[in-house]
Amino acid sequence: MGVPEGETKPEEQRLGPVLRRRDQIQPGTTDQRLLDTEGDSEWVHTDPWRVMRIQSEFVEGFGALAELPSAISVFGSARTRPDSPEYEAGVRIGRALVEAGFAVITGGGPGAMEAANKGAREARGVSVGLGIELPFEQGLNPHVDIGVNFRYFFVRKTMFVKYAQGFVVLPGGLGTLDELFEALTLVQTRKVTRFPIVLFGTEYWKGLVDWLRDSVVAGGKASEHDLLLFHVTDDVEEAVALVTKEVGR
Repeated sequence: MGVPEGETKPEEQRLGPVLRRRDQIQPGTTDQRLLDTEGDSEWVHTDPWRVMRIQSEFVEGFGALAELPSAISVFGSARTRPDSPEYEAGVRIGRALVEAGFAVITGGGPGAMEAANKGAREARGVSVGLGIELPFEQGLNPHVDIGVNFRYFFVRKTMFVKYAQGFVVLPGGLGTLDELFEALTLVQTRKVTRFPIVLFGTEYWKGLVDWLRDSVVAGGKASEHDLLLFHVTDDVEEAVALVTKEVGR
């Protein structure tokens, strides 16, 4: 309640856990300000409000994925054509991972992501898609059984790593490379342990591997041991066997 007519302003005000006195006392109450519909709406764009939205995304992601079985995250280009060998490889990888006892997590989009989700669904496994808000909306592909859309890339990245036991990386672009190097950095710095990373497609990844060896390692920017943080293969069975072996399955 406000100060009744004829009464003096109080010298002390308690607003939840906050104590205000003298000149720092604010008019009205917290409930009054919450329920007051007047005033500008700029507060929804402030950093404190963004923190709450970020927190809510973590809570929703954790809640949706906490009960997943052991899972592998599969990455690859959204531009992979459905009639391409890469798409077919993605389907086979998704199917084989389910048959090995894993759920399959992708970015939920089209292309290679859709292929892995399709293979997982066809094998009657758990098919997960973690989407992201983009200027060019993609939406979740129809083969996703559990889908979560995120506003923030860094929250989505946390989910990819937290709820997966390894990565299989199909040919992809900048987003795929971002996820790949994020995972490599986490393993190199021991932020995660027993986390296999398999690059599928030797011809596609050859230039990157050569550059890492001949420029990065040779220039002293990484160690020779860092080249052992990932495996490269063209064989679906080998890819699944590598992630299965390294996670102790």
